[in-house]
Amino acid sequence: MKVALMVTCINDALVPQTGRAVVTLLRRLGVDVDFPEGQTCCGQPMVNTGYLDEAVPVVRTFVRAFEGYDAVVTPSGSCAGCARHQHAIVARRSDDPAFVAAVEETAPKVFELSEFLVDVLGVEDVGASFPHRVTYHPTCHSLRMLGVGDRPLRLLRAVRGIDLVELPGAEQCCGFGGTFAVKNADTSVAMGADKARHVRSTGAEVLVAGDSSCLMHVGGLLSRERAGVRVMHLAEVLAAQEGT
Repeated sequence: MKVALMVTCINDALVPQTGRAVVTLLRRLGVDVDFPEGQTCCGQPMVNTGYLDEAVPVVRTFVRAFEGYDAVVTPSGSCAGCARHQHAIVARRSDDPAFVAAVEETAPKVFELSEFLVDVLGVEDVGASFPHRVTYHPTCHSLRMLGVGDRPLRLLRAVRGIDLVELPGAEQCCGFGGTFAVKNADTSVAMGADKARHVRSTGAEVLVAGDSSCLMHVGGLLSRERAGVRVMHLAEVLAAQEGT
C-alpha cells in the first residue's frame, strides 16, 4: 500500500512532533509512509469563511501532491473532513470536469488517523504504552463530519498502563473553530473555559485529542490557569512505548 502523510499546516508550523509521531507509529505497524513535499494547506480556512473560488488553486495543489497514493493519512479530523466533503464543492466551481474527476478520485482516500488504523489496517492495539491518567476530547469535525465514533477511544483503551477517564461534556465544542476564535473571541474563550473546567474535573494529567488546533486552544487556557494538565495529540500517545 502506497501511503502519504498529510501533516496539516498547524502541525508543520507549530507542533511538528505530531507529524513525526504519525510516521513513527505507521512505520512500526509496517506501513511505508511517504511525505510529499509539494503539499500545502488543504484549503479549509478559505472554504469555511466562504472564499470558495480562492480555494480552487489550493485544492488543485492538494490533488497534485497526493495523486497516485492508495491512502492519505492525516492527524486531523477537520482537514480530513475538508478533503473528503468540501473539496468536491470547491472543484465544481472551477467548471473543469478533469479537476472534478481528480478530486472525486482523491477525496475518498483521505483518512483521519484513527480511521486508517481501525478501518484500513484493522488494528486497535498498536503496541503503545503510556502510564498516565488521560482524558479524551472528541473534536467537532471528527465527531460530526467524519463520524469516527469511538475509534480513538478503542485505540486508547488498548494502550498499556493508561488510566483513561471520561470527560464530562465531551461532545461539546471547545470553542476554537478556526476563524471563529478570531471573529467571536469572547464566545470562543468562554467555550474553551468550559472545556478546560471539565478537563480539570477529571484529575487527568493529559488531555488528548485528534486535532492540534483544538489542543492549542484548550491547552492555552489550561496553561494560563496553571492547571498542571498537558495536552498531547492522539498520535503521540499511540506512538509512545515503554522507555520512550
